[in-house]
Amino acid sequence: MLRYVLLFLLPIFAFAQENKFEGEIQAFEKADKTSPPPQRPIVFTGSSSIRLWENLGNYFPNKNVLNRGFGGSTLTDVIHFADRAIVAYAPKQIVLYAGENDAATGATGQQIYERFVTLFEKVRKKLPDATFTFISIKPSPSRRKYFPEIDAGNRLIQEFLAKQKKTQFVDIRPVMLLKNGQPVPELFKSDSLHMLPAGYERWAKVLGPYLQ
Repeated sequence: MLRYVLLFLLPIFAFAQENKFEGEIQAFEKADKTSPPPQRPIVFTGSSSIRLWENLGNYFPNKNVLNRGFGGSTLTDVIHFADRAIVAYAPKQIVLYAGENDAATGATGQQIYERFVTLFEKVRKKLPDATFTFISIKPSPSRRKYFPEIDAGNRLIQEFLAKQKKTQFVDIRPVMLLKNGQPVPELFKSDSLHMLPAGYERWAKVLGPYLQ
C-alpha cells in the first residue's frame, strides 16, 4: 500500500518543485496585461538581490528598466523560466544577477559556470542582438564559507563572457569590500545576505555606465 501512495505522491512533489516560482511568473504575466511593459526594455532578472531592488527605475531614470527578479532563484530556475521572464519581453539588454543561491545549495564554481553557459546559450539563441550583462556574485557576509566557489564561478563566467560578443561582466565586488577584503557590513540587512539601499546605491553607480 505504501508503495502505491509513494508512486502517487512523487509526481506531485516533482510538480511542486518544478513550479515553486510559478506563482511569481504568473503575477508578472498578469501585471503585463494590466500595465504593458515598455518595448525593448532592459530586463533585470535573477534572484532576490534583483527582486528586492525596489524602485529600480528611480536609480536609472533615463532607462527603460523592467524588474523581473523572482524568489530566491538559482541559475537553474532562471533557465527554466527564461522564455517567460526574459525572452517574452524582447529586451535590448538583459541584466542578470544569479549564482549565489547555487553556491549556497552546494554548487561548485564549475557548476555555477556551466549553468550560466546553459542559460546564456538558451537566451542568445533566441535574442541574438540583445546585450547580455552579468553582475558578479556579491560577497554576502553570511555566505563567507562559499566564497572560494563563488570566486571561481565569477572568474570562469568573466573569462567566458570576454570571448563573446555583446556581453558585459560588471564586477561590483570592489565597492562592497573593505581594504582588508571583508564585506562592508553597513551595506547589508541584519541577515547579512540581502542589501540595504546603501548597497543598491553602490551597485547603481557601478552598473549605470553599462546600461544602454
